[in-house]
Formats: sequence, C-alpha cells, structure tokens
Amino acid sequence: MGDPKQFRKKYSTPMHPWIRTDIELYTTVRKEYGLKNRKEILIASSFLKKYKDMAKSLIARKTKQGEKEKGQIMSKLQKLGLLPLNAELDGILELKLPHVLDRRLQSLVHKNNLARSVGQARQLIVHRHIRIGDKEITSPGYLVSLEEEGKITFKPSSSFVAETHPERVAMKEKKPEEEKKEKKKIVVKKEIKSKEEEEKEALLKV
Repeated sequence: MGDPKQFRKKYSTPMHPWIRTDIELYTTVRKEYGLKNRKEILIASSFLKKYKDMAKSLIARKTKQGEKEKGQIMSKLQKLGLLPLNAELDGILELKLPHVLDRRLQSLVHKNNLARSVGQARQLIVHRHIRIGDKEITSPGYLVSLEEEGKITFKPSSSFVAETHPERVAMKEKKPEEEKKEKKKIVVKKEIKSKEEEEKEALLKV
C-alpha cells in the first residue's frame, strides 16, 4: 500500500510559466549555481517569499506575540547567515535569490575549495564524500548555518581526504576560467536584482 503520509509541497509555481525573461534568467542561474532543474530555484524563491510575507505582516503588528515571532524569524535568518546580527526586520525585504543560493551546501563546498566546480561539488555531496561535523549530508540544497560552515569537510573514508588526490592537487591552482565565472556570477546577481525591482514597480502602479 505504501506510505500514507503526504509530503507538503516546498515550493509554489508562477502563475504564468512561459515568460521568456524568466526562462532565460533561470537558465543562467542554473548554470552558475550548478542546479539540477528549475524546481530548485522555485524552492529557494518560495523560501524567500515566505519570510518576506511574514516580515511584512510583522512590521504592522506591535503586539507581544508579534515581537516574539519577530525575534524567532530574525534569529533563524541570522544563524543561516542571511542577515547580519544588527539587522532590522526591514532587512528581510532586501534579500534576493542569490543570498539564499549562496548558503546552499553545494555553493559552500565550491567556495571552500573542496571542489573544482559547482557541478563537482554537487557530485561529491550526492556521492557521500561530504559531511558537516559528524553529520553526513547528501542534499546539495541543504542550507548551511554560520556555525556549520566551518565544519564542512570530506568524510574520513573518502578518497578525497588525501591531498595527493589528483583532483585536490588541481584545486590548489585557481584557473582564470574560474575567475571569469565569478565575475559572471556577479552580473547574474545584478540582473536578478533589477528584475525584482521592475516587478516591484509594476505592482505599485496597479
């Protein structure tokens, strides 16, 4: 009969799926962050939208319960490294998609020079080469907290532990191609930011 438990959907889809600018932007983001499909972008977007909606409702609430919920939200986002410690509630509204994607385990494995590319970072995670502390993580989309970020390492049983591993040797030399990719990543972030600002202006005109 199978497991009767129904898992809740972790993302929402746009009202109109065939918008050319969105499709082109999603394609660029997928390549830059090594994402498997559009679904992973929608999960990150929905995560961001959830906290932005909560922030908007809490800004207007001055009750004791509202202050308590505000503290809980701010604490969680600060632990995830999405907000600085001195941030205000309005800071949540300024968060963009790249902020969330940069906190994914896949992105941080590449950032910490444990992989030569984001694609290889995904492969290492899925093939059980990576752990955080004593915990093995096999989900590339796992959001890493600031406390966990410094604990990302190879598993002791992984062949990548040896610094003489061919891939580890190649990782030590940063190639010009990787620098170009980093510059391109900055351009993508700017495109996302400008697109979100245009959408915001369009909503205000309605």
